[in-house]
Order: sequence, then C-alpha cells, then structure tokens
Amino acid sequence: MTKEKKERQEAWMRIIVFIISGIILWAWGYLVLLLTVFNFISTIFSGKRNKGIAEFCGLWNTQIYGFLEYMTFFRNERPFPFEKIEKNLSGFR
Repeated sequence: MTKEKKERQEAWMRIIVFIISGIILWAWGYLVLLLTVFNFISTIFSGKRNKGIAEFCGLWNTQIYGFLEYMTFFRNERPFPFEKIEKNLSGFR
C-alpha cells in the first residue's frame, strides 16, 4: 500500500473517530462541567479542593487535547477510545 493511500485512509478514518470520540468526549464534558461546579462550591465552603475530582477533570482535558491534535492532523495516534487513555499532561499533583 502506498503512503498516499494510507494517508487517504487515515483521513477517512478521522470521520469515524470524530463521531465516536466526539460523542464520548461531549458527554464526558458535561460531567466535567457538573463536577467543576461542585468542586468550586465545595472548595468555597470547605476551604480545600477535591483532588480526585480535579484529576478526573484534568484527564478529560488531556483527552480533548489528544483528540484535537488528531483531528487537526498534528499526529496520527488515534484518541480514546481507539487507543488507551493518555496520562495527565499537566503534571497536576
């Protein structure tokens, strides 16, 4: 298979990835929005943030970043759920 044909097939695959990953990340984004509001309110009243919620939201940020890199042809590694979930890029602790 020629390089051009592989690139063309990968470009068509991006449509499928966009639909499947897009739906998953969209739904996950609404959950992240709710958790962010909850964490914000919780932090105001308790004086400390919930690290688990923050890390979960950071994981979503990482997946969105990978998704956008793939969809803009910056890289060819497919995003979640076609590949394993990526680690948090921010180094948040």
